[in-house]
Amino acid sequence: MLEGSAQSYWMASSKSPEYPTLTEDIEVDVVVIGGGIAGITTAWELTRAGRPAIVLEADRIVAGVTGFTTGRLSALHPWVFAPLRESLGAKAAQLYARSQQEAVEHAAQIADQLGIQCDLERRPSYLYVEPAERADDLKAETAAVRDAGLPAGFVNETSLPYDVAGAVKLDKQIQFHPRRYLLGLAQDLVRGGGRIYEHTRVVDLVQGRRHRLTTDSGVTVLAREVVIATLFPVFSRALLDFRLVPLRELVIAAPIAEEDDPGAMFITREDNTRSVRTAPYGEEQRLLLITGESFAPGSGQTAERHRLLLNWTRRHFKIGDIHYWWAAQDLDTTDKIPYVGRVDDNLYVATGYARSGMSHGIMSGRLLAGLLTGEEQPWTDLYAPRRKHPIREAGPALKVGLSHLRRRVTDHVRATRTPVSELKPGTGTVARLQGRVCATYRDDHGTTHVLSARCPHSGCLVTFNDVERVWECPCHGCRFAADGSVIQGPATMPLESLK
Repeated sequence: MLEGSAQSYWMASSKSPEYPTLTEDIEVDVVVIGGGIAGITTAWELTRAGRPAIVLEADRIVAGVTGFTTGRLSALHPWVFAPLRESLGAKAAQLYARSQQEAVEHAAQIADQLGIQCDLERRPSYLYVEPAERADDLKAETAAVRDAGLPAGFVNETSLPYDVAGAVKLDKQIQFHPRRYLLGLAQDLVRGGGRIYEHTRVVDLVQGRRHRLTTDSGVTVLAREVVIATLFPVFSRALLDFRLVPLRELVIAAPIAEEDDPGAMFITREDNTRSVRTAPYGEEQRLLLITGESFAPGSGQTAERHRLLLNWTRRHFKIGDIHYWWAAQDLDTTDKIPYVGRVDDNLYVATGYARSGMSHGIMSGRLLAGLLTGEEQPWTDLYAPRRKHPIREAGPALKVGLSHLRRRVTDHVRATRTPVSELKPGTGTVARLQGRVCATYRDDHGTTHVLSARCPHSGCLVTFNDVERVWECPCHGCRFAADGSVIQGPATMPLESLK
């Protein structure tokens, strides 16, 4: 049993009104699939521009990936600007910087305009390194950040309680309560004529002059334009299958005295990533949120990763008990730039936020709304899903493809050697039973449940996460409950139940 409550602080500290489930066929102008930051922001921007949109959410809005983020809203993304300038040129880096900083300011303006109480605080944002030999690389990144138009500077000291060799500092960034912010946006969206439907999973999409969407209850939606704003696109996957890499990171949250608050946001890719921020939390204290231990879904060792992150936190900060812990999921892209824009006639996508989902999500809403209303943003081509950067992407895309192939081979070998008889209550394994590769789980009462181990999205074999008690697909990040039901796509169907 891990220390702390196994839930996101953002989820535990905010309540969402219930939105209806779609129960009858409808015909609409614009449909947004997915009720996270990209989906809600896109629908809100469209509705404000005079094109009321409807949101179809498989579960509850702002309760998937966005409900488990860190709420760090900054234009200073780790190790992006120098590689971007080198591969695509100074203009691309400038557009990237502008799109991200405008997203920061846009969120602040909206929160103020709508009166959303979301604990929004202006704070400096730092990217730091600890080894002295990395300082020169970081100075080069600082120069690239400045050349891109952001007023960043290189510093040798920070307010962290441990020494660093150097850091890039960008002032006036934002930390906030992302769920409260987006729930406020959702309420304003409905007031403006948009609609939200929860517990409405889209399981099929047939493209045409009017796209035909089918939900898990058999309801049909006809829409002139469709935005796919799920984490991994549930449709149009062929374009992006080998250009998206799923990853997870752990988050722990514990109270810290106000005088021990470092007063800024910090991130490093060292130590398998460490991100530091705080949030308001009662009187005379703050909530310290530490993120890190990046890993691929289905790779196991979650408890050990949690222990490493907790020990690191206790070594560096004065904390007591852990109050919350959770895991956040995201997607890297092969060229480190999100895919946002048109993928086909009147079909759009937003994905691949590379652990910077807050600014990318807000940027996506503005970009997509601009495409649908004829007012394109200057950076539209930079994020276009059909862009081709063969030199920058060839190696990473090949690596993704080989990884999928390797998993398909090695997982089948592993499945033939795992003894089901050794399963303890609360654990699961993949085994070959009566000629079929099965996902087998033994519940706390000792009853064994058997499912197909093949992910319905692409056929990769799932693995069991003993800590969160879920099945995870390592290829595209699909996650399923112990009973096989879908927790997280791109899968739209559950794991097959076997007698």
